[in-house]
Amino acid sequence: MLRVLDDRDLPAVLDLLDADPIGNVFVAARVNAAGLAPERLGAQMWGYGRGSRPSALCYAGANLIPICADDDALRAFAEHATRQGRRCSSIVGPADMVSVLWDALGPHWGDAREVRMCQPLMVTTAYPPVPPDTAVRRVRIEEVDLLLPACIAMFTEEVGVSPVAGDGGALYRARVRELVAAGRAFARFDGERVVFKAEIGAETKAACQVQGVWVEPSLRGRGLSVPGMAAVVASCLRDVAPAVSLYVNDFNAPARRAYERVGFVEVGRFASILF
Repeated sequence: MLRVLDDRDLPAVLDLLDADPIGNVFVAARVNAAGLAPERLGAQMWGYGRGSRPSALCYAGANLIPICADDDALRAFAEHATRQGRRCSSIVGPADMVSVLWDALGPHWGDAREVRMCQPLMVTTAYPPVPPDTAVRRVRIEEVDLLLPACIAMFTEEVGVSPVAGDGGALYRARVRELVAAGRAFARFDGERVVFKAEIGAETKAACQVQGVWVEPSLRGRGLSVPGMAAVVASCLRDVAPAVSLYVNDFNAPARRAYERVGFVEVGRFASILF
């Protein structure tokens, strides 16, 4: 009933991902780009179901992400993950699925570094009702080293660990460079200093997901985030996809208010278990 999927299962997997194009945008983007072969995907896709077509999925890579899974499927995914041992740095996905998965995995995997069980998933399909910051633009490839300190600061603040701790930053710098080269990194510069930034972390034809929204700490509260996000959203809707999504910690009230002013509305709840 549970097996590792491959490219022969691609049509069935895409059908399941298409059932929630907003919530599944990260996994859908990876599958669209790489298919299901683990060596290309950089992860395994587990399928659960009683017939030849899976009825539930779990993306098992650096993140463990349940998709379209009922309690039976989640228990099966948890049993498989328990046998393998923890290989991921986080469990992420719809809050109700993550809750069931973590209840089953927690006794075997031990304490998490942080549990965030309420992260509103927000989306907008309309151009922002507030003026965009015309100084926010796509980052150029020669500006990667200017952007990188802001990315490291954001990641460390948000996740609680530095992304450069393991290898001195080589992999993280490569990821930032990849986003810049693809035109998916936005920033406002004050000279050579980044004062606002955001990236498109994933994109499909149906939706894109914004990540890494950050304002220089000394400038917070001065009105940079709302017009900055308005510029990012307008560019995404014009050039990338018809829907722009993100998820945010429920305790981050200033960020939630800023996103609402730009036109985002809550459409679901995510949860993240961080190790």
